Amino acid sequence: MAEINRGYTDTPVIPGSKYHVHDPDRPQPRVVTPGTESTQAAPGKPPSDAVVLFDGRDLSGWVTVKDGSPAKWKVENGYMEVVAGGGDIASKKRFGDCQLHVEWAALAAVSGDSQGRGNSGVFLMGLYEIQVLDCYRNPTYPDGTTGGIYGQYPPLVNACRKPGEWQMYDIVWIAPRFDGDKLVSPARITVIHNGIVLHHAKELQGPTQHRKLAAYAPHAAELPVVLQDHRDAVRFRNVWCRPLTGYDQQ
Repeated sequence: MAEINRGYTDTPVIPGSKYHVHDPDRPQPRVVTPGTESTQAAPGKPPSDAVVLFDGRDLSGWVTVKDGSPAKWKVENGYMEVVAGGGDIASKKRFGDCQLHVEWAALAAVSGDSQGRGNSGVFLMGLYEIQVLDCYRNPTYPDGTTGGIYGQYPPLVNACRKPGEWQMYDIVWIAPRFDGDKLVSPARITVIHNGIVLHHAKELQGPTQHRKLAAYAPHAAELPVVLQDHRDAVRFRNVWCRPLTGYDQQ
């Protein structure tokens, strides 16, 4: 029976690593069971290591940003819906580098235009906004369109589905690094909307601003995910997040 080759220890050490090329003693990747795909009729199942932030049942994992009180949005039929004036909501869990999955839908009954149509937002670390907006046949200023890094970068394309249909954001987030008051490395983000890349490893200029330039200021290494109340009845379902860890084992 032929011997199975399980690696080498007589090969060069990989630069920046303590491991040899094809090193058998390098830690194995941990096993994660993949989730399932969502459909218009039903949300998919999150991967086995995901932190589920909203599973369609209640808002126990969320608080109102303004005062920390229980979130005041509506929950029904497996989704949560913005209640105008209820305020932005923040996850109780905090994250740094992460993979975030959010599904959202604007109402099927179209009302308003430009920024006044299905407006909300997904804020990484509560500070950096990916725009939620119904831009299906609804133009607006490009850095405020669906999937835009608000006030900084338009998406590469408009991948909006029709109003009333569920849309998916899959976001890979690398948080900024600070050394005291000094920015060591800016935040970077990859955004996939309905399976289409909108931004890839894009460096942000700082936290989101309205009608102002962005600029960094030091903040905590882990902060909540925030969903915006922009007074439009936007719906969300199947919100989960995977902290990205284990870089020291690579």
